[in-house]
Amino acid sequence: QVQLVESGGGLVQLGGSLRLSCVAPGMTFRIYTVRWYRQAPGKQRELVAGISSGGNADYADSVKDRVTISRDNAKNTMYLQMDDLKPEDTAVYYCNAVRTMYDYWGQGTQVTVSS
Repeated sequence: QVQLVESGGGLVQLGGSLRLSCVAPGMTFRIYTVRWYRQAPGKQRELVAGISSGGNADYADSVKDRVTISRDNAKNTMYLQMDDLKPEDTAVYYCNAVRTMYDYWGQGTQVTVSS
């Protein structure tokens, strides 16, 4: 079973930036669509951004223009650059890699934005 590993979360002030990373060991990373999700307390998990194996990215309206998703297939790693962070961005962030029947998740990393 593949386990993705996130890092880069933490406490940041309003308007600050964070870069999340997610390593996907032991898989043919380049053929997967990879996504970032988040889940705030008391809310459902929501999609933040995704990038296909071909490099096409899409974003949730709530983060568009503030977030950039990227991937480095040589390192089996995906990233989420988040700028101009707001308190409503506070959540546990999860990375996900999916292809046909294969669906892998990380354990989550906490992002807290203080005002």
